[in-house]
Amino acid sequence: MALIRTLRGVSPVFGNDCFLAETAVVIGDVMMGDQCSVWYNAVVRGDVNAIRIGHRVNIQDGAVLHCTYQRAALTIGNDVSIGHNAIAHGCTIADKVLVGMGAIVMDHAVIGEGSVIAAGAVVLQNTVVEPGSLMAGVPAERIGPVSADLAANGIGRIAKNYLMYAGWFKEDLKGS
Repeated sequence: MALIRTLRGVSPVFGNDCFLAETAVVIGDVMMGDQCSVWYNAVVRGDVNAIRIGHRVNIQDGAVLHCTYQRAALTIGNDVSIGHNAIAHGCTIADKVLVGMGAIVMDHAVIGEGSVIAAGAVVLQNTVVEPGSLMAGVPAERIGPVSADLAANGIGRIAKNYLMYAGWFKEDLKGS
């Protein structure tokens, strides 16, 4: 069972039909929407500021979601994928965004709707990414728009697949 911990009198709040892997950790001031998934060894740590997560968000294995005390909360929209070992820290991520494996999004960065942050990219603090941007590199730079194919077969496909994967795990737990 996932580690869900109240801290300083504040407990995480989960929407309907969420999946939390056995080694996931969710602490403190976290509000998560419906049909979200937090995968193995992912940490959602609302200990020093608020974390607000929309609907159908998948937080993949080893990802870390955190904030900065009294300075930077974390807000994630709907239909967002946070890739394996990615870090979202005190930033704002709009709807239908893919944060690739190992990417880092720093404090006060704002990621526009429909954007892709490539694997390994580092979005520096205070960066504003316009909607529909493909960002890559260290530091991350806009390398162009997200193509219709990438939007449908990258952002959309991954988000839908994680709903399916979570369903497999929830169904398996019912059978146990």
